[in-house]
Amino acid sequence: MSNVFEFVAESRADSGKSAARRSRRQGNVPAVIYGGHSGPQMLVLNHNEVIKHLEHEAVYSHVLDVTVDGRTEKAILKGVQRNPAKFQVLHLDFLRVDMSEAVKVHVPLHFTHEATSVGGKKGGVAAHSMVDVEVSCLPSALPEFIEVDLTNLDIGGSLHLSDLVLPNGVEVVALAQGEDHNLPVVSMMASKTN
Repeated sequence: MSNVFEFVAESRADSGKSAARRSRRQGNVPAVIYGGHSGPQMLVLNHNEVIKHLEHEAVYSHVLDVTVDGRTEKAILKGVQRNPAKFQVLHLDFLRVDMSEAVKVHVPLHFTHEATSVGGKKGGVAAHSMVDVEVSCLPSALPEFIEVDLTNLDIGGSLHLSDLVLPNGVEVVALAQGEDHNLPVVSMMASKTN
């Protein structure tokens, strides 16, 4: 199997809607890589390879290798456009990263021990307010996901951004804006009985 963190692309000279449509008809995905200390570069990737990569949750929160015409650059996947009616990726945005500079990335949250939590044992149901959180860290410290342990969560209780257990060197972006941005992540609600 190919490395899930390596995207192989070719540069493309043409841009615009007609060029993008032409790429899609040929079974490819138009893309762009930008940021860092270089200008934006138009790319084209094989659609089937892109679909294989995007099946893995980790690809959305990892530093990726984007190989363009034999030259590899470090980047993160910043945006994915999908066709709402078909199983088709329309466009990808990659952001170049410098391994010595902090990046901001949305990292998925994994909720654990919901059924065995204090509130879960009483028949409570966890209401998730967030499924991911934006963090800031060096690319080498970027977590694949952040685990949210619900073990001690009782009915009527909630966990906020400040309650998340983060790896060393990782900060929640919203918390840097002040206490007003300490939003709830998950709450335990009493289940409705008929």
